[in-house]
Amino acid sequence: MRNSFLIALLCIAFTSCDKASKKELIFEEDFTGSSLNESFWNYELGDGCPNLCGWGNNERQTYTKHNVSVKDGLLYIKATKDSTLYESGRITTAKKIEFQYGTVKVRAKLPQGQGIWPAIWMLGSDIGDKGWPACGEIDIMEYVGKVPHEVHTTLHTPDSYGQSKNTKITTNDKIEEGFHIYKCNWTKDFIEFFIDDTLVYTFNPEVKNDKTWPFDKPFYIILNMAIGGNFGGPEVDDSIFPQEFIVDYVKVYK
Repeated sequence: MRNSFLIALLCIAFTSCDKASKKELIFEEDFTGSSLNESFWNYELGDGCPNLCGWGNNERQTYTKHNVSVKDGLLYIKATKDSTLYESGRITTAKKIEFQYGTVKVRAKLPQGQGIWPAIWMLGSDIGDKGWPACGEIDIMEYVGKVPHEVHTTLHTPDSYGQSKNTKITTNDKIEEGFHIYKCNWTKDFIEFFIDDTLVYTFNPEVKNDKTWPFDKPFYIILNMAIGGNFGGPEVDDSIFPQEFIVDYVKVYK
């Protein structure tokens, strides 16, 4: 009886139960307060050098803390350009909020303009040991301003190394207008992607092994906005800056 009471208490106080989806809410970030909650999030800083200059994609930005801010219940990741330097922000939940399987929901508003590349994505927590792409990558949302109205959802695996063959491009003429919900439902059998509750892509390879399915382990969340690079560029329209990638909330359900 005592153990049952403690479990119920933890569900209310630590996670809460989502009655509508019948799933357990294990992580919720509403970006309250006036600064980033570093019990949940890490800043990733710099230009990736010396080990991964350009963050592996010839990106132009340097990541800083001052390009990440929290105000009025929203997270702002700002991309800026001065006479010599592009700056932006990147945060992760590595070693703080990691989970295996579940549903991730992020409500966000996209920036616009040629050269920007905001993303909501996840990496396997064993990236330090196995490297990329053996760790696996789940791209819930990528948007490149050079091609308006398109959202990319992609899985990176050892089998697809160097290619984005496990991907879907969804066209939505109003995706730049206001906030939209980007969702990933990750199970041991398949991974589904949704935009505003519309299913846009299901990844379910017939053969699941360490080459095609590196997704049976904990992952962590990344929010960032790159500038230029192999995917976002290479041309960048300097007249668009500053641009803001705005996130309302991040929720994870088991």
